[in-house]
Amino acid sequence: MTEGIPEPISYLRHWDRTEPFDPPAVLGELVRTRPLTRMVYPDGHVGWLATSHELAREVLSSQAFSHRFHTTHAPVTKKGEIFPSVPIVPGGFIHMDPPEHTRYRNLLSSEFSARATAAYAPRVAELAAAQLAQVREHGSPVDLLPTYVRPLSLRVLCEVLGVPFTGSPVLSALSDSATDDEVGLEAEREAGTRAYHYLLDLVGKARVEPGENVTGRLAADPELTDREITNMLLIVFAAGFASCEGALASSLLALLHHRDQLDRLRSAARSGVADGIEKMVEELLRYTSVNQFQIFRTALSDVELGGELVREGETVTVALPAANRDPAKFGCPDGLDLSQDASAHLAFGYGVHACVGQRLARLVLAEGLTALVLGIPGLALDVPLQEVPVRLKTPVLGALRLPVRY
Repeated sequence: MTEGIPEPISYLRHWDRTEPFDPPAVLGELVRTRPLTRMVYPDGHVGWLATSHELAREVLSSQAFSHRFHTTHAPVTKKGEIFPSVPIVPGGFIHMDPPEHTRYRNLLSSEFSARATAAYAPRVAELAAAQLAQVREHGSPVDLLPTYVRPLSLRVLCEVLGVPFTGSPVLSALSDSATDDEVGLEAEREAGTRAYHYLLDLVGKARVEPGENVTGRLAADPELTDREITNMLLIVFAAGFASCEGALASSLLALLHHRDQLDRLRSAARSGVADGIEKMVEELLRYTSVNQFQIFRTALSDVELGGELVREGETVTVALPAANRDPAKFGCPDGLDLSQDASAHLAFGYGVHACVGQRLARLVLAEGLTALVLGIPGLALDVPLQEVPVRLKTPVLGALRLPVRY
């Protein structure tokens, strides 16, 4: 180690999460003392880890950094192996840079605009009420993950995309296999192949009879190939379902653990003031920060960042959970405080690659939480927090069970 230059940390340290709400302690230390630090990646690459809110925004919004996966270094392993190279496929916009990315992104942005999302609100409320009825029918105690969180997330996404709910197991298996370390890479690839062919068949049918949904409107575009549309839908479904389910489950777990904040949200829901619930959803998104590890970019040329020189080809990982706990940005960084303004959080990323469906995810959280806290006033965890199994070291944080009583 050169005198005065800190030794690079191992990727294992930023990955070593042990708590359902709090990111690894080292991230809290770094955001306060060394917000841009050298990090050794799983493949031996020595890149960077950015932990502050300011640096996160800078990296994610700068055209000096690329999102192309085939030129980057992943900051974690996948099923115990070096992250496989991801080829750029037609329609796979998440792995592209502008202007290629812009073309696909613009097609989807209108589908998830503020106006389009607002139009979905009554139906999302209906679906939440229907799932709540099933929870009541089951009786107490009940696991909210299979009875409420998962089916609500799936039903909303299926309806918006135009996917029959009967096909949801094929598609959700893709997300499940990707976040389950017990499922090998070959089995995950097989799940991806099944999901791809299911959607490809759906796109073919939509070419003949396009419906009033995302798949139908994309299929009506003669400039898009079936393969492009299928890959676009795969990305939206896989990323959207994992994030929506993870955020709703983690938010519920956080509220059940912080009873005073649960009461505060219930009071806001009773008042019927939408802005109050929406503001609280932002704080829950900040506090839980379910998108954990796969936010990284590679420098296209030498660039100065945080007073350091990042060389061309070096990868910078952005720790969103740390950026969302930055004391320089949030008054109550490490606690859950539904009264604070958390609108500047980066839970959905930032810049041109920010989550395209983030408005829909917010809507599901607002309607899903409102229906549950008003419909079941006595809701409480049925086991100690420590006994709730949580996926801690997967790209998307989320509970595996959510046992409650009422």
